[in-house]
Amino acid sequence: MDALQLVDDKQVQVYTLKKGINDTILYDEKKVTERFGFPPKLLVDYKGLRGDPSDNIIGVKGIGEKTATSLVTTFGTIEKMYKELKKPALSAEALAKAGINERIRNLLIENEEEALFSKTLATIRTDALIHFVLPSEWRQNLELDKLLDLFSKLEFRTMGERVKKLIEKSDFTRKNALSSPAGDARSTREEKELCLALWVIDSNLTNPTLDEVFRFAKTDSIEEAKKVIESELDKRKVRKVFEEIEKPIIRVVEQMNELGVKIDKKVLADLASKYHKELSRLEQAIWKEAGEEFNISSPKVLSLILFNKLQLAEKRQKKTSTGALSTKESELEKLRDRHPIITLVLEYRELAKLLSTYIDAIPPLVDKNSRLHSTFLQAGTTTGRMASQLPNLQNIPNKTVLGRAIRHAFVAEEGSKLVSFDYSQVELRIAAILSLDRKLIEIFKNGEDVHAGVAMRVFKVSKELVDKSMRTRAKTINFGILYGMGVNALKTNLGVDRKEAQEFYDKYFQTFAGLAAYLDKIKAEAGQKGYTETLFGRRRYFGGLKSPLPYVRAQAERMAINAPIQGTQADLIKIAMKRIDEYIKSEKHEDDICLILQVHDELVYEIKDSLVDEATKHFKQIMEGVLAPSVSRGVPIIVEAQMGENWGEMQHI
Repeated sequence: MDALQLVDDKQVQVYTLKKGINDTILYDEKKVTERFGFPPKLLVDYKGLRGDPSDNIIGVKGIGEKTATSLVTTFGTIEKMYKELKKPALSAEALAKAGINERIRNLLIENEEEALFSKTLATIRTDALIHFVLPSEWRQNLELDKLLDLFSKLEFRTMGERVKKLIEKSDFTRKNALSSPAGDARSTREEKELCLALWVIDSNLTNPTLDEVFRFAKTDSIEEAKKVIESELDKRKVRKVFEEIEKPIIRVVEQMNELGVKIDKKVLADLASKYHKELSRLEQAIWKEAGEEFNISSPKVLSLILFNKLQLAEKRQKKTSTGALSTKESELEKLRDRHPIITLVLEYRELAKLLSTYIDAIPPLVDKNSRLHSTFLQAGTTTGRMASQLPNLQNIPNKTVLGRAIRHAFVAEEGSKLVSFDYSQVELRIAAILSLDRKLIEIFKNGEDVHAGVAMRVFKVSKELVDKSMRTRAKTINFGILYGMGVNALKTNLGVDRKEAQEFYDKYFQTFAGLAAYLDKIKAEAGQKGYTETLFGRRRYFGGLKSPLPYVRAQAERMAINAPIQGTQADLIKIAMKRIDEYIKSEKHEDDICLILQVHDELVYEIKDSLVDEATKHFKQIMEGVLAPSVSRGVPIIVEAQMGENWGEMQHI
C-alpha cells in the first residue's frame, strides 16, 4: 500500500490484496482518489498526519483517519496546511470546514516537527541518482536456450513464444531447433507423432510444438529426440496409450479436418436477420430500464449501471481483479429476481455471443463447396479430450432454443444423412466402474434412471415417491461430485442454506460409500504420486498438489478427482474412433461414410442413405463394446443413435 503514492494515472498502477489472496484490486489514480478522497501524491501528507504503526511512522498523536483525510482534502500538503494554520486571520469557519477545533489546532502546532518528519519517512524517494541504459549489445550475450529452458520449466509457454517471435524478427540467429538446417529433410509424419507422444508423456503441454519436443529432449536432433521420447513413454508407462489410442487416429482426425461439414448458409442468414433484430430490441429495453444509453458489451460500464446507479449488488457480490463488481453470468444469475434488467442483459449476452461466435462468423469461413473446416486438436486438452478451434464446434449450445437453432445449419450432402452416436451418461457409468460402488453399479445394471435411482437411495423412498425436486438434487450432486464439488458449491447450485446442503452431501456419501472411498483414494494417491491414471493408463500430472497455497492445492485436488473419469471417457471415444475407422476400411466404405464432428461424448458421421441402417448397427456395437464385460463390471455402456438431414433435427434410431 505504500506504493500507492507512486500511482500516475494509468501509466503507473498498483496491484494489491484487498481481503485475502483471492480478493485483489488494481489501483489507478481514479481508484486511489475514490478510496482516500485525494490523489496519490498526497498520501505521504496523509501518513505524515495519521502515522503508520506498521512502518513505525508516528504522525501526530491524536489525529485519526477521519481528521487526517479532512485536513488533506482541505489544505493539500502538510506544508500548505501549516502555512495556513499560522495565519492570524484564519477564520473559525475555515477551521470548522476542515474539522479543526481548538484542541486539534494546538495538537498540529505542537507537533509540526513530528508531522514533517513522518512525511519524510513515508515518502518513497523518486529522485535517486540512477541512470540506466539498455546496452545495444545485450542480445549478443543472451543465452536463449537457457532462458527458454527456464520458461519451459516454469510453464511460461506464452512468454516463451513471445521471446522466440522477438528473436526471429531481429538479426539474432539461434543455432538450435528454430534454425536447424535438418528441418527440411524431416518427415512431417514423424514430427507429428513426436509432438503427440510428448503430450501423452505430459498432457500439461497441450498442442506441443517440435521446438518443445527438442527442448524436452535437450537436443536439436530428431533422432536423439525420438530416443528420449521413446524412453519416457516406457519410463512413465504410457506407451500403450500412445501406440493403441492416440497414434492410430492421427489420420482419422486429419481426414475429419480436411473434409469438414457442409453448412446451409441460408439458415444462418435467416438466423442473423432474426437475431440482430431481437438484439436491437433487447438493447432498447435495457436502455429503458437503465434510464440511459450505454455500451452493454462493456463489463466495466455495465457494472457501473447495475451496481452504482441501480444499486443491485448483493453483500457478497464477487469482484474482478481490478476491484470492480463482477458482471459474470454466474453472478448475474443470483440477481435475476432483483430487477427486470438482469434477465434482459443475460438474453442480450446469449444472442450477442451466438451472433459473433457462430452466426456471423461461420459464413466467411466455408469453402467453395459450402463446407466448414474447423480444426480438431487431438492433443488440445490436459484431460485427453479433443479440442476444436476456428471455430470451436464443441461449444455450440444445445440446451437453449436459440443455441440449438444454429445446429440446423449443419447439414448432410444430398443422398446422405447425418448420424450421431452419443455415449449416454458415460462419465457416471465410468465413475461406477472405477469406484466399484455396489449401489451405483446396481442402478446401471437394473437400467434405472440414474438420477431417480440415486434419489431413491439417498432419500430412502420408493420409485413412485421420487418427486422432481429430489431428482434435481440427485442430478446436481451426481454431476457435481465428478468435478470435486464441495458443500459450498452444492449449496449455491441447489439454492439452499449450508446446513441443508451439508445434510444432503453427507447422506449421499453415506449411501454411496464406495464412491466416497474411491474419491478419497484418488486424492491421496495423486498427492503421493503427483499424477492420476485413467482405466487405460493415461496419466495427468498435477504440480499444484505440492503448492504451499491452500486454494491452489484445493483446485488441483478437484481436478485430480475428475481426471481419471473424464480421461477414461476420452480414451473410450478415441478407441471407438479407431475401431470404427478400421471397420469402414475393412468394408471399403471410405467414400460413403465419413466422420465429420467429434463433440466430447458424441461422434457425428455423414453416411450414404443406403448404408445408414448397416452402419448404425455396427457402430453402436463397436462403441458399446470398447470395454470388455470383465472391465465394465456389468455396467452397460449405452450409445444413443440419431439420424437427420441436419444436426438440429434428428430422430432416434
